[in-house]
Amino acid sequence: MALKAVHVSDVPNLDQVPGALHAAPTFSKGVELSRWSSFKVPKFLVVGHRGHGMNQLQSDDRRMKAFKENTILSFNSAAKLPLDFIEFDVQVTKDDCPIIFHDNFILSEENGIVFEKRVTELTLNEFMCYGPQEEPERLGKSLLRKTKDGKIINWEVESDDPHCTLQEAFQRVEPSLGFNIELKFDDHVVYPQDYLIRVLQAILKVVFDYANGRPIIFSTFQPDAALLVRKLQSIYPVFFLTNGGTEIYYDTRRNSLEEAVKLCLEGGLQGIVSEVKGIFRNPVAISKIKESKLSLLTYGKLK
Repeated sequence: MALKAVHVSDVPNLDQVPGALHAAPTFSKGVELSRWSSFKVPKFLVVGHRGHGMNQLQSDDRRMKAFKENTILSFNSAAKLPLDFIEFDVQVTKDDCPIIFHDNFILSEENGIVFEKRVTELTLNEFMCYGPQEEPERLGKSLLRKTKDGKIINWEVESDDPHCTLQEAFQRVEPSLGFNIELKFDDHVVYPQDYLIRVLQAILKVVFDYANGRPIIFSTFQPDAALLVRKLQSIYPVFFLTNGGTEIYYDTRRNSLEEAVKLCLEGGLQGIVSEVKGIFRNPVAISKIKESKLSLLTYGKLK
């Protein structure tokens, strides 16, 4: 089946959908999804990026998010919208617990000094000490963010919520909502295979123990992690994330849609998630994706 463009007028309640989304025009018939729980794949999917957290409000000339992304509050708020899936970022702590957090480093301030720690070098208890706490009387460590230009700012949101683990997401988020689990790794780190296997096995254990029929897609920008998670399991689809050549990395597999297609075919992956600018810059790549019987999802502000 060819990839199909869907006109916005044909999508119900599109005006209620958050601004930053992934969307998949179709899943190719060539993709084997028969073991994908009991979920019947529609021709069009709408996926909320990091839940509902990417919605933004204007406040005092600053952009403030309505909900803190990658939290239970954000996910359950997204579940009230006409979404098929939510996307979120999963990392694994030093003591092998999969947690949901986007940034590679966590920033805080103590006695007027700002410091940062790599998320994966924290234990679960250390990670959960940052930000708001489940117990109202307990005060968590301050939480800061670094902007793309290097500026340190407070993590300001309209509705805050504590950090959460992957297990908690399975247990506390509306069960009909699919999970697009992004396997998060640092772009600037070369990971040994044994480390990747340990991290992926920790994530897969939680998925197998708590999914209970929930539709799941794995995705990642890390080529070796994509290949490994496909080898470690054959139940859930694996998608390779790419900027489609809009940014250049030392790993050439990340630098074009052609390389993304090649990786998917060599590793038996089910599809590609591309920054939509990569599609606009290289629209002829869609023909190759169709011919290869791969599925295509896109993301980005230009959507």
